Amino acid sequence: MLKVIGVKTIDDLFSDILPQQRPQSFDLPAGKSELEVMTRLRDIAAKNTAGLVPFIGGGYYDHYVPAAVGALVSRAEFYTAYTPYQPECSQGTLQALFEYQSAICALTDLDVSNASLYEGGTALYEALIMAIRATNRTKVIIDGGVNPIHQKILRTYTSNLHFEFVLAPVSHGQADRAAIGRLVDKNTAAVILQNPNFFGAIDDYSDIVKTAHSQGALAVMSVYPIALGLLKTPGAMGADIATGEGQSLGLPLNFGGPYLGFMACRKALIRKMPGRIVGETTDGQGRRCFVNTLQAREQHIRREKATSNICTNVALNAVQSMIYMALLGKKGLKDLAQLNADKAEFLKQELSKIKGVEAKRSSPTFNEFTVCLPKAADAVVEAMIDEGFAAGFPLGRYYPGMENYMIVAVTEKRTKAEMLAYANSLQKVLK
Repeated sequence: MLKVIGVKTIDDLFSDILPQQRPQSFDLPAGKSELEVMTRLRDIAAKNTAGLVPFIGGGYYDHYVPAAVGALVSRAEFYTAYTPYQPECSQGTLQALFEYQSAICALTDLDVSNASLYEGGTALYEALIMAIRATNRTKVIIDGGVNPIHQKILRTYTSNLHFEFVLAPVSHGQADRAAIGRLVDKNTAAVILQNPNFFGAIDDYSDIVKTAHSQGALAVMSVYPIALGLLKTPGAMGADIATGEGQSLGLPLNFGGPYLGFMACRKALIRKMPGRIVGETTDGQGRRCFVNTLQAREQHIRREKATSNICTNVALNAVQSMIYMALLGKKGLKDLAQLNADKAEFLKQELSKIKGVEAKRSSPTFNEFTVCLPKAADAVVEAMIDEGFAAGFPLGRYYPGMENYMIVAVTEKRTKAEMLAYANSLQKVLK
């Protein structure tokens, strides 16, 4: 085998991996019983240190997931079901996805939702492609407050396509209206916005949406779903497409996934929407039933007519988020959002008492806010690990000149004691 693939030794196969990171040996021990394996794994797991108290946000948040969510989504009817190609055999799954779509429409105040996408960043890319197809234009304006990780995804997926990206600056934490007004023209396909933005700032983009529409461009908005319990919806602002990361809707952090992306849009754009859309109808006997109304992937229609080939449908996660939203209800979501906002404001006030720390207040915030520190945020974050805290997200990683800035996120899970201990530890680290 080595000769056929053109290498001399087994070690040559791993030449791209640092020696200290390679497997030490392929001489595997003899097989063990299930009891012995589980005992060994528990011994290894016990060596892990206690988890850090997280104050990191940046698009992914440590929300509480009620026990009922896991219990319900783990039922075999949901857990083992695959793509519902045969509606007569998949009514339960189809109805659950229909309810998910209905919840997303209610959350965003838009007309139609698909049955989920891969995750938040690629959902934003799908919205970008929708706008380009709908307008036959190739210029895209991205507000500087859009998550830089998502910006990277947009540029990576379009690196071989001839699109023009223009980054609009952020002014005092919010979108720069004057700059966007100058940039939008008859060649603009979309203006991409985020609320709250990456700095935690809340904004009402209604005026920017009108500016985009005046030039025939679409307004695309990435939103934090929990915040919509309090904030003005994308639909109310006039947005054409709304996307977001669905992790906060009942999905634990899970070391980075799996998550889901959600997408909703105005009815006029439904034929441009990627993924599948579950619809309600009646069968031959007049009974209520559900079917895949639109399936715009290359698996289902002629390849040149497909709207996407990466719009992975994360059905189980979508059902999980639907269960979470149903458990919360309209009032529960509003109460949860208020709790997040109130706790973040409490910590903001506590951090403002620390000498040399400035909590940025030029814009209102939801549960995430920016602080300016008297020293490099990277070093502070590293030092706070020893204090037992994941302190925040250093902005210097993506924004040159903001090396002393950090975003801090607070969810309903953070207790008053944890927040006071965090403030005390930060004060200690900064001395």
